[in-house]
Amino acid sequence: MKTKQNKNDQKIIYYTDELNDEFSTAQIVPRKIDETYKYGDGSLWWHIKHRFWLCLYAPCAALYLRFKWHHKIVNRKCLKKISRKQPFFMFANHTNPVADAFIPTFVVRPKNTFVIVHPNNVSMPVIGKINPYVGAIPLPDNMPATKNFMNTIKLRVQENAVIHIYPEAHIWPFYTGIRPFADTSFRYPIQYNTPVFCFTNTYQKRRFFKTPKLVTYVDGPFFADPDLPAKEQRSQLRDAVYNTMCERSKNSNVDLIKYLKKE
Repeated sequence: MKTKQNKNDQKIIYYTDELNDEFSTAQIVPRKIDETYKYGDGSLWWHIKHRFWLCLYAPCAALYLRFKWHHKIVNRKCLKKISRKQPFFMFANHTNPVADAFIPTFVVRPKNTFVIVHPNNVSMPVIGKINPYVGAIPLPDNMPATKNFMNTIKLRVQENAVIHIYPEAHIWPFYTGIRPFADTSFRYPIQYNTPVFCFTNTYQKRRFFKTPKLVTYVDGPFFADPDLPAKEQRSQLRDAVYNTMCERSKNSNVDLIKYLKKE
């Protein structure tokens, strides 16, 4: 990663690949997510631990979002277009290494929420052991673990939970556009016949403060056309979400970091 400051003291990052470049500054050695990794089950004891850690986690997350980012959620009312007991998948842009871990919980409350994450998120010494209990579902590293991963997704859908996915996959801090992403992860809502929603995080100016306000826009529901083949349904859902997020991203009016493609 090559960075520099421009004449306005704005950080500039040069990228080469919008799909694969990663700009997170966290230095974490990820654990291997193999068949020995315990994803969590549907037992009463697991859910007790889940609720316990959420009760500790949620107030801290709320305070952080409020006082650090003056966070605001717009259009949560669109979630009322479906039954509160219906599971769904939620897609979002990936621009904030800390806030992105917190926002999904507040977007869909009071529904239970889980987030598909990189193994880094369950590899930290202390927080990494807690994160699975507050909803982190790490991506698998081998085929046996993939089976466990898919069984976990199925279980959470059966529990009528919400599963969040960051389809851009890599963090670009404070990026104000929407990077191209594949339609791979849109196979889940098609497989389980669930609605799709999305949220778009934007950065907006605040009076008297250098730190911008973080405003989250919620949109949906989106449904796959059942008359199309599965591959075309994936593409249809992906395009609907991508185009909506691109439109919402225009509400950003602060560029903390400028991203330029390296020639």
